[in-house]
Amino acid sequence: MSENSIRLTQYSHGAGCGCKISPKVLETILHSEQAKFVDPNLLVGNETRDDAAVYDLGIAAKIDGTSVISTTDFFMPIVDNPFDFGRIAATNAISDIFAMGGKPIMAIAILGWPINKLSPEIAREVTEGGRYACRQAGIALAGGHSIDAPEPIFGLAVTGIVPTERVKKNSTAQAGCKLFLTKPLGIGVLTTAEKKSLLKPEHQGLATEVMCRMNIAGVSFANIEGVQKR
Repeated sequence: MSENSIRLTQYSHGAGCGCKISPKVLETILHSEQAKFVDPNLLVGNETRDDAAVYDLGIAAKIDGTSVISTTDFFMPIVDNPFDFGRIAATNAISDIFAMGGKPIMAIAILGWPINKLSPEIAREVTEGGRYACRQAGIALAGGHSIDAPEPIFGLAVTGIVPTERVKKNSTAQAGCKLFLTKPLGIGVLTTAEKKSLLKPEHQGLATEVMCRMNIAGVSFANIEGVQKR
C-alpha cells in the first residue's frame, strides 16, 4: 500500500478529542486519598479543569509579575493527511497557552507510533507538520519522547509565559458575559464525516483549514480590560 493511499483515521478507534476519557471515569482515576500538596505559587491547577497549569515565578524565581504556563495535549489522527495531522495536533496544544492569555516559548513532542503498521516516513511527515506549526507560533520544537504504540498519537507539551495579572481561567466567566467564538462550531461533525467517508466534496479541507489556524486571538483578548475566559 502506498503512503498516499493510507488513511490515518482508520488506524485509530476514535479521532481527536473524541478519544478523551469521559469526565466521570477521569474523576475515578484522579481520585486520591493522599494529602494534597499545596503550593501557594500554583495559581491554576486541576481544580478548574483549565487548559493549562500556571505557576507564579514571583517567589520561586524572583521574577515579579510573570508566571509560567505548562500544558500538554495530544490525540489520535483527526484527518488522513499526516502533515495536516501534525499541524492540527500541535496547533491545538499551542493554543492552550493562548487560551490562558499567555505567549508560548517552547514545545516538546509526544509521539506514539505503530511501527509494524505504519512506516517511519509517515511519522516523519506528522512531526514535520508539528514543527511547521511551532514555527508559525515563533517557538522551537525542542525535543520530545516517542514510543511504539498500537495506535498513532501525536501532540506537544508546551511552555509559555504570561503577566500574572493577565492569567485567564475557566472559573472567572460570569452570567451575562457575551461570548466571542474565535473558531466556528461544527468542526467535529466534519471530521467525523471524513473518518466515515461521508464528507461531501465541497467540504473537503474546510475543517483542516480551521483547525490549523493558530488561536492567537485569545491572547489579544486577554489584554483587553474586563474580558473573562469562557
